[in-house]
Amino acid sequence: MVFHVSYPRLLPERRPPGHQPAAPRFSLRWDDPVPFLTSDYFGLQGQDLGWSEQSAFFERLRASFSEHGPDAHEIMRTTDEHGAINAILVAYWLDPTRHARWLAASPFMVWFRDPARETEAHGIWRETIAVPYDRHETIYSAPGYAIGLARTPKASRQPITMNGYFGAARDRMPVSAVDALESPLGTTLPPRRLPQSAGRRLRTSTPLNMIAIRSGQYWEGAGAEQLADYHDNLQPKLMRGMQHLVEHPQETGTLSLRIMTNLNEDGSPRAETSVLAHVLDLSQLEAWARSHETHLDIYRHAIAMNRLHKEKREVVTWHEVFALLPGLTGEYVNCHCGTGLLPYFAEA
Repeated sequence: MVFHVSYPRLLPERRPPGHQPAAPRFSLRWDDPVPFLTSDYFGLQGQDLGWSEQSAFFERLRASFSEHGPDAHEIMRTTDEHGAINAILVAYWLDPTRHARWLAASPFMVWFRDPARETEAHGIWRETIAVPYDRHETIYSAPGYAIGLARTPKASRQPITMNGYFGAARDRMPVSAVDALESPLGTTLPPRRLPQSAGRRLRTSTPLNMIAIRSGQYWEGAGAEQLADYHDNLQPKLMRGMQHLVEHPQETGTLSLRIMTNLNEDGSPRAETSVLAHVLDLSQLEAWARSHETHLDIYRHAIAMNRLHKEKREVVTWHEVFALLPGLTGEYVNCHCGTGLLPYFAEA
């Protein structure tokens, strides 16, 4: 028996009548009730950020996890569009009270809040995703590899049939049965600004139903044939899709996007990447997925590889999606003006 939430449907689902998916997919479930989900991203930013500085940042965070710490975490790195290296730790909590207690008393947050951070050589930032269970959905191409929320205790990947059609991600989010998940801002992005952020602590307060999506790929241990296909075919298609989202923010609703590489403990890259994106309205993400060639290329290739390899598919793909509540989402200290959500929602 696994925990899940569903509502009597007031809004029509997107699944076509009689739909049967062409390939098996899996979604995350827990043995015990999970009322609230939190993923907190912490970043250290700098133009010349060495591994020793990145490692020290990660260790400072991890040392603070001894009391009220997260249920799971992982370390990553990205170089952003301004050329800055960002060392990132994402931490997942299933208990919002424990998360709140950690924020209130952890040595890391005492350090993070110290005004001295505003005058240092590097920037630091934090972006929080916190939603009730019914405002999230997940999908995995295979049940065996745990990543993201799937690393938390008593989590398992269960087979689903609500996949393989456009609009399935919305249907998998329980609240979509009773809520259209529309942005109060519509589908027009706020004016993009470049705030004066160096030496300052800025916060972002974001609107209801903004979408956060983390989408990942894992190819460790893939055989030569499937590894070559990933590097030569799937990865370039993924990168073209991400480039389109970044270059067409008004069309796609893309507010921020980071392509992150997971790290081993020595700072070397793992055979694993993920993208964290924030999109103004779910309908904009759906429109890109349904109709734009850059996503259709990814979609068609994934279907072809699943049909070819079936249960022997060795490259794992997955995502976790959240429809956010309004309020404080990010805090940026001495970061460059294009960091994360600063260009759209910066507040002093």
